Amino acid sequence: MLKYLRKRDWIYVMTAVALIVVQVWLDLKMPDYTAKLTTVVSSGMAKSKDVWINGGKMLLCALGSMVSAIMCGFFTARVASAYSRNLREALFNKITLFSSAEMKKFSTPSLITRTTNDVSQIQMFVAMGLQVIVKAPILAVWAICKISSTSFEWTLVTFVCVAVIIVAVGIIVGCCLPKFRKIQKLIDNLNNATRENVSGVRVVRAFNAERYQESKFEQANNNLTQNQLFTSKVMGLMMPVMTVAMNGLTLAIYWIGAYLINQAPILERAIIIGDMTAFTQYALQVVMAFMMLISIFIILPRAIVSGKRITQVLKTNLSMQSGNCKSGNKVIGKVEFKDVSFKYNDGTKDVVSNISFVANSGETVALIGSTGCGKTTIINLIPRFEEVMEGEVLIDEINVKDYDYNELQNKVAVVSQKAVLFKGDIKSNITYGSDEQIDDDDPRIERALKVAHADFVYALDKGIKSEVAQNGTNFSGGQKQRLSIARAIFKDAEILIFDDSFSALDYKTDKEVRDNINQVLNDKTIIIVAQRIGTIRNADKILVIDDGKVVGEGKHNELLETCPLYKEIALSQLSEEEL
Repeated sequence: MLKYLRKRDWIYVMTAVALIVVQVWLDLKMPDYTAKLTTVVSSGMAKSKDVWINGGKMLLCALGSMVSAIMCGFFTARVASAYSRNLREALFNKITLFSSAEMKKFSTPSLITRTTNDVSQIQMFVAMGLQVIVKAPILAVWAICKISSTSFEWTLVTFVCVAVIIVAVGIIVGCCLPKFRKIQKLIDNLNNATRENVSGVRVVRAFNAERYQESKFEQANNNLTQNQLFTSKVMGLMMPVMTVAMNGLTLAIYWIGAYLINQAPILERAIIIGDMTAFTQYALQVVMAFMMLISIFIILPRAIVSGKRITQVLKTNLSMQSGNCKSGNKVIGKVEFKDVSFKYNDGTKDVVSNISFVANSGETVALIGSTGCGKTTIINLIPRFEEVMEGEVLIDEINVKDYDYNELQNKVAVVSQKAVLFKGDIKSNITYGSDEQIDDDDPRIERALKVAHADFVYALDKGIKSEVAQNGTNFSGGQKQRLSIARAIFKDAEILIFDDSFSALDYKTDKEVRDNINQVLNDKTIIIVAQRIGTIRNADKILVIDDGKVVGEGKHNELLETCPLYKEIALSQLSEEEL
């Protein structure tokens, strides 16, 4: 994951390390002046000048250490923020390339958690760890080197104190580690329960299922709370252990110091008192170094789990790879299926099998069949939302697998079953995906709205600048469908796919939209999935799908004579006379 640190970040890291070394040197220099000052005072020969000189040097060391710490904190914060930004960007870019297979592998709530909470865990670890992981070893080694040249007894008791801290912390972290590993998954579950309730709030209210949703949320919330309570209680033992260890170390140093002073000649007692004062500070610095490391061990388990979860996404091999073809041949808008079969990764049988048909430029091809027969799956193979298992799907006589992703998507405009609008305004939704700067009075916007029979836009106070809420919740189903159709028309792709995109329109509006499309877009290849006979009866070619297979192909009147299933569907909607 270090590759997401850029050159400037590495410069900041090296600067922070240099500042940490300066800070440690200044922190460990202060006890030397403390020892000198204590020795002079204890000897009874202290002068005001000695106090001012040594005290002034101590203050300068403290000031320098503070400035170094502030500057170091600034640089580490910049590194952590930039690093988390790079990780989020990498995750987002990777997720946008996922096919449905990868989306099923990672649930949507889990991907949201990994992009937000998991990255925040890494950011916090980098911000704290960059200072502590570098500072603590330098401080500990440097301080130990200074104290090892003094009394053996003092050195021994310091190491005993450090050993007690390490053992206690090891036990505490060992108890909490399994719980830390569960936290991120529990956050996924909580996000899933929240997202489900918010996105389906109308259905929840309609079925009076608030208590049921509350119980689901409460269970997920309690599981996370109980897990965090356990870790908080166990981690709460760490501070008392640290306090007892530090106070016990100070008491032991003074007790040993008192013994050494009593045993020493009178002339050497002042020196021992000075050494004892300095050693106390050194020993506390050693303990503080280990305490800093331990504070990192508290957040390290969650950071490790988050890092693994992020890496899982970033290292996922895409089931569909982009081709190299960036331009088609002279044929424009031709779609051809050659013995195409497809099944989902977790499926045991083909969803569609042996599908073959041709849609030539300027033709309208319609697919009809019962719910779940594979119509949407067939059209999802054209823009490579799903990958063909067997056979070939050709656009302009080139296999879709050979196209560069951007080139393929530029050739196809899709209006999905569920009309999807994005937060912003109507103009941004109509021109969605366009890289050029588009004026409000661009005639292409007016043309798209007119063809889609979305004239209601101009009746709004702000027209095409009217606000669109997230998911278009401030528009009706029919209005959202017409805006989605207008977006596809504005794209001006050579192939337009309408996946049951007229279902929310009344019959009159449905007919007007289709008439507009036939008149204005008669040079485009149009593929329609629909349930209404009236929507598709004028298509150049109709494919009747049943259980993933083509059981009828032809025009409306032909199929009434040759395909029993088509006639059955038709008679379920219209009378014999109407047909």
